[in-house]
Amino acid sequence: MTSAQQAVAEAHRHEWARLLAVTVRVTRDLDLAEECVQDAYAAALASWTRDGVPARPGAWLTTAARHNALDALRRARTLRSKLHLLVEPDVAAEPGPHDDRLRLVFLCCHPALAIEAQVALTLRLVCGVSVPDIARAFLVSEPTMAARITRAKKKIMAARIPFRMPAPAELPDRLDAALTAIHLLFTTGHTAPAGPALTRDDLAAYALDLARLLRDLMPAEREVRGLLALLLAGHARRAGRAAADGRLLLLAEQDRSAWDQEAIAEADELVVAALRGGAPGRFALQAAIATLHATAPTYADTDWAQILVLYDELLKVWPSPVVALNRAVALAMVSGPAAALADVEALERDGRLATYRYLPAIRADLLRRSGRRAEAAEAYERAIALAGNDAERAFLAERLTETRRPI
Repeated sequence: MTSAQQAVAEAHRHEWARLLAVTVRVTRDLDLAEECVQDAYAAALASWTRDGVPARPGAWLTTAARHNALDALRRARTLRSKLHLLVEPDVAAEPGPHDDRLRLVFLCCHPALAIEAQVALTLRLVCGVSVPDIARAFLVSEPTMAARITRAKKKIMAARIPFRMPAPAELPDRLDAALTAIHLLFTTGHTAPAGPALTRDDLAAYALDLARLLRDLMPAEREVRGLLALLLAGHARRAGRAAADGRLLLLAEQDRSAWDQEAIAEADELVVAALRGGAPGRFALQAAIATLHATAPTYADTDWAQILVLYDELLKVWPSPVVALNRAVALAMVSGPAAALADVEALERDGRLATYRYLPAIRADLLRRSGRRAEAAEAYERAIALAGNDAERAFLAERLTETRRPI
């Protein structure tokens, strides 16, 4: 990656939400603001590659986005009424970049929108996640997701939902969607849905930034603590998840001394606080599972029985087929692969995970461990067809070759 590409990627992580917020105030139109900011980043890559990275990348991008807005408003023949906003920044109305990110999060998570639309819009506008990647996260087609995001933006503008931080009493109605969006952003970075690299550390780190901002805003919320703990426990393992050649390493193969022990300790403290004071929520329970994995001295020392208990509790508060699939993995470690296969095959018949790449991958592993090699090979082929990440695809292809090898 060139220095210009690195600078643009860093500016995208730190400046996207602020730039979009500033431009929305000018255009009063989410679609137009997003287009202006995207064009500014495209221009930055070309200019910075040719002329070098400016001393203040954020200021350069702000100017470019404002110029784009000026041109767009001129074409729309509304320049006269908007010119003062473009020439003189409204300093009093421009909060810091952290505030801007949270304002955008809660704008996107307005209860007037369906929960799926809230989450998708947050991923697109606040986090800059591509529509294809959002579609993969929701297990829907790209056109379906694009239409969903467009409808959500139009509804926000038509309803004149204000761009402001909600009052404290309004936050609970928007919190679950905000937490879900940040978690999906982290998941997209933790294991990239497509491309040559196993991870997108920039997206995972951005999700952690947002989770910390939420914790600072709502320190008493147990689910906010749970989300931050979940992300910390996962991100702490990033240095051990791939070999030097990019090969995916299973949890049992990873060098635990490379894990970030400070982050794991912070996650453990947050989990204790998130579980205290009543029935835990879904993020607190997921965090408890993640920290059990992260704090086990070795893979053999993993407390699979306790993890299975936690998955049973998680299914009660969040009856998701993905949770049921993850529970099957824990069940296989406690009771053997044959016991888990029945649950996985039931999920196949259910159909909701028909395009979820981990369903055939987990089924293939259970079949392989059960000695049913021909069936395992077929499942590995289906998993490879669904995998978009090159590192995951290479791992599955290697397992397929091993399964087909004569005993």
